[in-house]
Amino acid sequence: MSSTFVTLAEVLEARGGPLLEEEVWSLLLGTAESLLDASYKNNMYNIISPTSVLLSATGTLAFKNCGLSDEVSTFTPPELLQGRASSTKPAIERMLVYSLGMTLYWSVDFHLPQNQPVQLSDHLNSLLLSMCEDLAQRRITLTSILEACESHHKASILPPTAKVIRQLVEEVFHEPTDQGTLPDSNIPLSGRSQMIREKLH
Repeated sequence: MSSTFVTLAEVLEARGGPLLEEEVWSLLLGTAESLLDASYKNNMYNIISPTSVLLSATGTLAFKNCGLSDEVSTFTPPELLQGRASSTKPAIERMLVYSLGMTLYWSVDFHLPQNQPVQLSDHLNSLLLSMCEDLAQRRITLTSILEACESHHKASILPPTAKVIRQLVEEVFHEPTDQGTLPDSNIPLSGRSQMIREKLH
């Protein structure tokens, strides 16, 4: 089971509810580290979405390649949708930051009733908002995200990222998934994502 991967979307489906704040901080720290490590190998159309974030039973993170499609259009940066994307390293980084921010917002909004606000601290909320800026040059950098996460982890004494990831993966393997009773499960990904966009703006 050591190399078993599950997607973030599968974790949320198994749970039937959103990620908790400390889980978001841990995933944000882990993904920022991974992205800086990988320094965005090759493909600029590597959009991060709930179905492309892979969590392993060993506590590591990876990303599956997902090109432009309707399913990931919500997580796709505006400049890519408008065909104005540049292939420079800073531009690719800003696109990854945007899609990661939208993915995490989607995760904290997962299956919440439409009129219920997302429960996040001001610190995390403003960090995610600065990742989801429509204008690329106004988005926060991966290095700044990493610094914010590291200082938050030190101040809050949160569990290690690997431990949080292992717990999320375990939920998928140990949860009896009772599909059909989940609220809002009939809303397609893109509809759900449109709601998140509206909450953001």
